[in-house]
Amino acid sequence: MNIKFSTGKIESVNKNLVVLYFKDENFKTDFEDINAMYLQMTDKSSKIESSKVFINNNLVNLCTVNLGKREDIDQEKIRVIGGNIARKFKEVIKKEETEVSIDVISTDLNGEYIEALAEGIMLGSYEFDKYKEVKCEGKNVSVNICTGEDVDFEKSNNMATSILIARKLVNEPANVIYPETLANEVVSLGKEYGFEVEVYEEDKINELGMEAFMAVGKGSINKPRFIVMRYLGDKSSDEILGLVGKGLTYDSGGYSIKPTNSMMDMKSDMAGAASVIGTMCLVAKDKINKNVIAVVAACENTISMCSYKPGDIIGSMGKKTIEIVNTDAEGRLTLADAVYYIVNNEKVTKVVDIATLTGAAVVALGSVATPIVTNNDDFYSELESAAKISGEKIWRMPVFEEYKKDLKGVEADLKNSGARGAGCIVAGLFIGEFVGETPWIHMDIAGTSMINKPTGYKSKGATGEGVRTLYNLAK
Repeated sequence: MNIKFSTGKIESVNKNLVVLYFKDENFKTDFEDINAMYLQMTDKSSKIESSKVFINNNLVNLCTVNLGKREDIDQEKIRVIGGNIARKFKEVIKKEETEVSIDVISTDLNGEYIEALAEGIMLGSYEFDKYKEVKCEGKNVSVNICTGEDVDFEKSNNMATSILIARKLVNEPANVIYPETLANEVVSLGKEYGFEVEVYEEDKINELGMEAFMAVGKGSINKPRFIVMRYLGDKSSDEILGLVGKGLTYDSGGYSIKPTNSMMDMKSDMAGAASVIGTMCLVAKDKINKNVIAVVAACENTISMCSYKPGDIIGSMGKKTIEIVNTDAEGRLTLADAVYYIVNNEKVTKVVDIATLTGAAVVALGSVATPIVTNNDDFYSELESAAKISGEKIWRMPVFEEYKKDLKGVEADLKNSGARGAGCIVAGLFIGEFVGETPWIHMDIAGTSMINKPTGYKSKGATGEGVRTLYNLAK
């Protein structure tokens, strides 16, 4: 959808109009036809009510949106409403070009709420239809939001665009996005948005001693790539935020093979990588006065005569040895080398890893919130503040010494999988073994990175979870 703002009132309506209002407050627009119709409405629920009405002798699709009580509203609720508006109009409009006018003047919403509304509309209008002959409706819709005040639309546009970059990368099938093509996409995005990109191929990865990462990727014909993104917005500061995204462009489980149904969405096992890529685009686009470096260890976990096997003992860049208990616990191996690299080679002062790491995260918190494992209270407080601004829900998991016992190997320093209990915590703590004393946060987005049916501003498929929070954390 093409979105624009105007500060004046709506002079005329040709096809589609959305009117927002608060519960128990006066409902008044510039169109007496609508005001009269509203007085006759019996259902003033919080649903988006759609009907056809005559406005100044024009037949118009009208949506009335009850925002609920003014004191209960926040940016996330407005963002969700924006997504619902976008999806409602995709239902009622035809495929030809059309316009939608949205009246928010009477609500007296401030600029931040209107920005959230616009962001929700842009995100809610997205559907992954690249490979369909018949494209989804709503592509040729022009949305005019009448605000009554100047609004920084560029901020909303940049945020939505960056989240959609992440969504599109995840939604692409694994025969399109694999380590080499993912690296190529990042190189192109770096040139477009203004951050430095360096891509390491096998020789360099081996030279660095990333044995754990290479063990996971060596079974695939599509060879690993290690992608480094750098944005130095404050060269006078030694503070650098490090972002590490899990980059499994496909995960079969290896010799510990997944059932077919569990493999269907394994193109999404690089959602963490997509989130840090989207974040770097936004950080660079907005030219924030901070230093951010991100890395992605991109590979495929497949089966061949070269694949690693249960029972193997492998090394790591951090010199710790690892017993392979389960080849489907591969993400933590790639992240171990990635976080060790970014701490020791890029000299970041704080690091966040974000990954679709465990089914245990889904069992613990479902698709509602992202579980967090961390070694630093102050750093977690910063993430918590960023998440509150973003509207993305997080929940800190306990880190007791008893959980760390599950990491100890029998014939090696560590093992890559433990008992079934507390799987989300133990997997996070495995990565934490490679960060040293650096303040560190692990985000397991296995439950929040994908949804099966659209809701609010989240389309079916990838959600782009984490981009908004990581950006706010960086700021």
